[in-house]
Amino acid sequence: MRGRPLSPVDFTGAVWRKSSRSGGGSGGNCVEVAFSVPAVWVRDSKRPDVGRLTFPSCAWQRFVRQ
Repeated sequence: MRGRPLSPVDFTGAVWRKSSRSGGGSGGNCVEVAFSVPAVWVRDSKRPDVGRLTFPSCAWQRFVRQ
């Protein structure tokens, strides 16, 4: 393993948002996103406790523009 270990992230104050095009409560395959200054967090809306992906804000912006 190289580099420094990852620091735990506190998601307590995160405001999670789901797309208005996700179909409401139909149980579709949706993700939720939360924005912070250095990063964007993504999680499964059906299983929010399982895990999250973290992306640098600039990478998220490029992804959304495409």
